[in-house]
Amino acid sequence: MSLVSARPRLTSRPAAEAGQARTPRRSVVLLVFVLGVLSATSSLATDLYLPAFPDIAADLNATESQIQLTLTAVMVGLALGQLVIGPLSDRWGRRRPLLVGTAMFALSSLLCMTVTSPEMFSALRFVQGIAAAAGMVIARAVVRDTFSGDAAAKFFSRLVLLVGLAPMLGPILGGQLMLIGPWQLIFAVLGVAGLAGTGLVYFGLPETLAPQDRTRRDPVLMLRTFGRLLRDPRFIAPSMTMALSFAMTFTYISAFSFVSQEELGATAQQFSLVFGINTLGMILGNQVNVALISRMHTSRRLFVGLIGATLSIVALGILGLSGTAGLIEVTVVLFVMMLCTGLISPNATTLAVASQPSSLGGTSSALLGTMQFAIGGILASAAGLTSTGEATLTSMTLVMLATAVTATAVFGIATARGHTETAA
Repeated sequence: MSLVSARPRLTSRPAAEAGQARTPRRSVVLLVFVLGVLSATSSLATDLYLPAFPDIAADLNATESQIQLTLTAVMVGLALGQLVIGPLSDRWGRRRPLLVGTAMFALSSLLCMTVTSPEMFSALRFVQGIAAAAGMVIARAVVRDTFSGDAAAKFFSRLVLLVGLAPMLGPILGGQLMLIGPWQLIFAVLGVAGLAGTGLVYFGLPETLAPQDRTRRDPVLMLRTFGRLLRDPRFIAPSMTMALSFAMTFTYISAFSFVSQEELGATAQQFSLVFGINTLGMILGNQVNVALISRMHTSRRLFVGLIGATLSIVALGILGLSGTAGLIEVTVVLFVMMLCTGLISPNATTLAVASQPSSLGGTSSALLGTMQFAIGGILASAAGLTSTGEATLTSMTLVMLATAVTATAVFGIATARGHTETAA
């Protein structure tokens, strides 16, 4: 049975409002796969080419900082793209913006193979980030259209399980591609992935936003909608929690390569192994979240994840202050932190998107994603504000602890005031 043939059931909201999805199991599995591939595209766009930085810099006669700016360009594109694409999906439905986004991602990826300057490279990477944002923001909106409550949390956990493989395998796959060809081969693979995503959307994803639920918004009204969402404590509390916890995780992702190799004596291969192990921790955390769905409320699962992540970072700080921070000890602590992250992300996302009606699914998802990348990316860069301009274990730990504590405080205050009851 194809997913397209299951369209009436996927777009039936009564079942979702009851927190149950009556979608056939086979269709759910296909939906997880399609949305997972689309969501993972952004991770591949940022992680796959990391091992190629030196080769790209040499080929384009660029400095390392210029090549690093191409990563920033993708992040900016991801943040801004969601603000635009989310509302468009509320107006035109989910499929058309997705088809345009995946096709644009494929084209921009292939054009990256032809760049002759770092400036041209950054511009194309910015476009690539905007295109990749379509998969991220609309995937969340599709889940909002189809599921709610615990059913949505369970689906998000399955989705993050698949998406979590991208940051784990991305650098490893990129390194292997460098062994068999030039760095342009990486972007050829990304182009093929974009074309595959276009095919998956066209043949495997039905429209989940009914015509009567679509909304037309002019720019002024759109800004007012964003303003209303920012003033809605049911939305802003889990969204800020998500953004701050993402800053915690992204600080680790962006800084640990240097910290592990310069301070802890790891080789590049050992760093890749540690990175993969910790990503497995996040995947395991998502499965723990699924197991707890029938036993624990969404808000409580999120709070457990926040507390666990904060305590693990405190342990990391103790290791650093005591001088006992070795690669194995730090890996164990970070594994626990990433496991707890597996409890944070799906539940915070569920609470945020479930607080709004389906007609605002794309807009609310866009604002959530923009906050995540903008706030998370800016705060994570604070780890590099040292005398040498490079992140250290101490600076990394301080930023991670500050963001984790703040995220816990934000959500704790919101819970105490009764602003997290949407997904009950």
